[in-house]
Amino acid sequence: MKFGRFSIILFVIGILGLMGFVSAEKTYASEKEGIETLKTPEEIQKFREEYIKNFRRTGLNTAPGDARFLRIMVASAGSKRGIEVGTATGFGAINMGMAFERNGGELISLDIDHRMVVAAEEHIKNMGLEKTVKVVEGDALKTIPELEGEFDFMFIDALKQDYMKYFQLALPKLKVGSVIVADNVILHANAMKDFLDFMEASPDYDMQIIRSSMEKGDGMAVIYKLR
Repeated sequence: MKFGRFSIILFVIGILGLMGFVSAEKTYASEKEGIETLKTPEEIQKFREEYIKNFRRTGLNTAPGDARFLRIMVASAGSKRGIEVGTATGFGAINMGMAFERNGGELISLDIDHRMVVAAEEHIKNMGLEKTVKVVEGDALKTIPELEGEFDFMFIDALKQDYMKYFQLALPKLKVGSVIVADNVILHANAMKDFLDFMEASPDYDMQIIRSSMEKGDGMAVIYKLR
């Protein structure tokens, strides 16, 4: 059987893509065993920072600077219950999860892709955050309405054209004073124009677009729910 150059390229790309979903348990087996033996907060913090530093990110993961910014936002706002729309392999979730753990809170992360959910859950376990971060598999347009209780933090990083839908579904559950962060708002501004226009015009929200990382040349909208 003969393969053209294009077929070979596609095959290689496919293999490289699958590498992003290599079991986190296998990749970080020694680290997982290590965290169970750690006793002090300082040891656990050092382990987690090293884990994040060595995390095998895919193109769908939040950039390191952005993930650190999200962690700082959760911690500084004192957020107790968060929604993440778009888990990918969990890089953003474990960063935010560290802050939610410190706040005595929890993060519920939503993703439609089973492979992503499995990989994210392994990373969350390896970080010792399974009591703080829960991953829910399914279409967020269907799973958001099923979430119970109130929330005070939301991070949106999924289908760009559906940002407004995600927000509207979560709105009845978002407390006054909630922080909402939306990713990729510069490069994909046209796809989420309805969402950005609403936030800009509404007297109920303060919004500022920022760049916390230059890795992807994009930015985030940081929004505060006034009333």
